[in-house]
Amino acid sequence: MDQQVDLSTIPISPNGKSEGSDAVQSDKPVTVFHDKDNFNVKHPLQNKWTLWFTKPPSGKGDNWNDLLKEVITFDSVEEFWGVYNNVAAVSELALKSDYHLFKAGVRPEWEDPQNKHGGKWSYQYKEKRNVDVDRLWLQVMMGAIGETLEEEDDGEVMGVVVNVRKAFFRIGVWTRTIGKSISGRGDGDVAGGKGRSSEKGKDILMSIGHRFKEVLELPSSEQVEFSGHTDSAHAGSTRAKAKFVV
Repeated sequence: MDQQVDLSTIPISPNGKSEGSDAVQSDKPVTVFHDKDNFNVKHPLQNKWTLWFTKPPSGKGDNWNDLLKEVITFDSVEEFWGVYNNVAAVSELALKSDYHLFKAGVRPEWEDPQNKHGGKWSYQYKEKRNVDVDRLWLQVMMGAIGETLEEEDDGEVMGVVVNVRKAFFRIGVWTRTIGKSISGRGDGDVAGGKGRSSEKGKDILMSIGHRFKEVLELPSSEQVEFSGHTDSAHAGSTRAKAKFVV
């Protein structure tokens, strides 16, 4: 990521907005599938998403907030591919770099109000040479923005993360809760755990874990682990004990 992409080059809106554009002058809908440059119709996502990047520390006691950079926010299929095709692949990132793809308005931090009661499913690929991390990360991102990691009303998935380290690649899915009901207005609204039984909450998290494992194309012999953010914070440099495994 030493060569930062010029974000102004990312096509986050349909091209051909000039008066002379056939796509703009025509009343006929033109999708990206008809014309990859001069489309006038976008395919909206259910949620708006923000891509974040953590650059490697310089070794001078960098603050986390100084390392974490907001890249861009998008809300359509076309914008997603425009972003994806213009940023460095995971396999090209320097060690101690991270990508975070989170719902807009949610910072990829434990302390964020929408994350503080939650946790994450994660898996470490220790045989880095044998892992097509770029394809797997793409599949996880598409699962997130396509809302296929959970059911429509679950309201659990906050974002997905990939970490590049010397000994491994780690991919994770962050959730709003750890399977327990959280206090909040409107007990009838079960999204995010409000008014939801702990048993139901656990079932939803386990379902997300199973779907995540499938997206990562892992064999049944491998385990994906879930841990709470609070437990991870208390564990410090040691690894937090897994609450659930699939």
